[in-house]
Amino acid sequence: MLRSLYIQNYALIEQLDIEFNSGFSVITGETGAGKSIILGAIGLLLGQRADVKSIRVNASKCVIEAHFDISAYAMLSFFEENELEYEDDCILRRELYASGKSRAFINDTPVALAQMKELGEQLIDIHSQHQNLLLNKEGFQLNVLDILAHNEVALSAYQACYQEWKKSLNELEALRNRSVQDKAEEDYVRFQLEQLDAMHLVTGEQEELEQESEVLSHAEEIKAGLYRGGQCLCSDEGGALSILKECLDSMNGLRNVYLPANELAERLESVYIELKDISQEMMDREEDVEFNPKRLEEVNERLNQIYTLQQKHCVDTVGDLINLCEEYRNKLTAIVSADEDIEKMKLHCDVLFTQVKRQAEVLTKSRAKAAREVEQQMASRLVPLGMPNVRFAVEMGARKAPGIHGCDTVNFLFSANKNGSLQSISSVASGGEIARVMLSVKAMIAGAVKLPTIVFDEIDTGVSGEIADRMADIMQEMGNSNRQVISITHLPQIAARGRAHYKVYKQDNEKETNSHIRRLTDSERVEEIAHMLSGATLTEAALNNAKVLLGMA
Repeated sequence: MLRSLYIQNYALIEQLDIEFNSGFSVITGETGAGKSIILGAIGLLLGQRADVKSIRVNASKCVIEAHFDISAYAMLSFFEENELEYEDDCILRRELYASGKSRAFINDTPVALAQMKELGEQLIDIHSQHQNLLLNKEGFQLNVLDILAHNEVALSAYQACYQEWKKSLNELEALRNRSVQDKAEEDYVRFQLEQLDAMHLVTGEQEELEQESEVLSHAEEIKAGLYRGGQCLCSDEGGALSILKECLDSMNGLRNVYLPANELAERLESVYIELKDISQEMMDREEDVEFNPKRLEEVNERLNQIYTLQQKHCVDTVGDLINLCEEYRNKLTAIVSADEDIEKMKLHCDVLFTQVKRQAEVLTKSRAKAAREVEQQMASRLVPLGMPNVRFAVEMGARKAPGIHGCDTVNFLFSANKNGSLQSISSVASGGEIARVMLSVKAMIAGAVKLPTIVFDEIDTGVSGEIADRMADIMQEMGNSNRQVISITHLPQIAARGRAHYKVYKQDNEKETNSHIRRLTDSERVEEIAHMLSGATLTEAALNNAKVLLGMA
C-alpha cells in the first residue's frame, strides 16, 4: 500500500510531500492542474524512462520517493533473491540529474532500474485511459485468462520447453545450411585432402631436405675443402700432425731432465690425439660426400612440391600442412556424417515439440476453464453497470504454430444489445462501454492478484449518472479487500465515495507556477464536489446536492 509520496523539482512541482490512506481514495482537480505530473513521477518509480526535461527549470536534480507498507503481501522472496534488506516499510527512490544520469534505490540501496521495475510492478498498477486499448490486444486478453487460471508455474514450464525447442530448431536449421554449403565444397575438400595425403608429409623433413640440398649442390666444393683440410693436418711434408709429432718427441726427450716437460708433453699428446681424430673424420666425410645429380634432382623436386603446397595454402611449415590435412579430414568426416547429425537433431526437435504440445495442452485446458469464469464474472459485473442485455464471450482458437505464450488464440466478444451479434470489443463497444468493461476486468483481476495499490486515471470517461455510482461501488469494493484504490476522476458521484479526497491545483507567484496536492477537509470536500456539479459558480442547490452525495444531508 502506498503510504506517502515525496516529489522534489519535478516538472511544475517544487516540493510535494503527501500521505495516502488505505481503502478507496479519490483525486480531483481542473484539467492541467498537474494530475498527470504526479502520475508521471510515480511512473518513474515503476522503471519508466527518465527525461531530463522533466527536471524543474534551474534545478540540478529531482527526487521522487515513495513509501509502501508491504507487511501483508509476502514479498520477502524478492528481497532475498536480489540480496536486498527487507523492511515492512519499503522505500523506492529515483533521482534524476540534469547531466542525464539517473539512479534508483530500494530501501536506500542502489539497484538496477530493472530491479526497481520488477518490484514496482508488484506494488502498484496505474491504469490510464490509453490502457483501454489493451482490450483489443490478444496478449492482454490471454494474460487475463492466465491470471485467473493461476498459470504462473504452467506458463513458466511451457516457456522453458518452448525456448529449448526453438533453440534446437535454430540449431537444426544451422546444420542444414552448413550441410548444403559443405556438400557444395565436398569435391574441393576431398581433392585437397587427397593431394596432401599423397605427399606423406613428415614433421621436420623440410629442414632435413633443405640441408641435404645444400650439401648436394656444393658437393665438389665440400669434398675439395675436406681434402685440403685433411692434407693440412696429415701431410707427410709440412702437415700439422708431423710437426706436432716432432714437438711431442722433443718434450718427451726432456722429461728426465726438465720436470715441466712432462705436463707440456701430456698436453701436446692430447692435442695430437684430437687433431689426428679430426683428420680421420675429415677423410671419412670426404668419402661420404659425393656429387649425385639424380639425388639432388629428387630432393629439389620434393622441396618444390612442399613449397608449392605452402604457398597454395598460405602456411610456412610442413607442420602447418599436416595440421591442415587433419582439418580437411575432419571436415570431410563431418560432411559425410551431416545427414546422420541432421536426423539426430530432427528427432531431438520432435521430442521437444511433443513436450511443448503437452505443456501447451495444460495451458489450454486451464485457460478454457478460466474463459468460462471470465464470461460469468464479466456478465455479472457489467449488468449492474447499465448493460442489462450484455453478452460477453471468450472465443478460443488454436495457433498454426506454438508461440511463446502457448498454442491458443483468444478474442473477447461483446454485445450490449439483445439483437446485437457477438463481435470483438474494439468493433462494437463505445468509449463508455469500454471503460466499464475495463473496470470490470481490473476488478476481476484484482480478485486473483494480491496487488497492493491500483490507480485509475479517469477510467470513468464517457459515463455519468447511475453508471458512475455503480463504477464507484466497484472501486470502493476493491478498496475494501486489504487493497488501496486511488481514482483520478472528474465525476462528483465517484469523488464523493472516496474515504479520502485529494485535490491537485496550481498556484502562481511572481516568478513561476507550481502544482500542489493536499487532502481536503470535510467542508472543503463539499465545496469541491459542488464545483464539480455546478462549475465555477457555487449554488445552494449544488452544495446541498454535494452534501447528499457525501451522506452529510
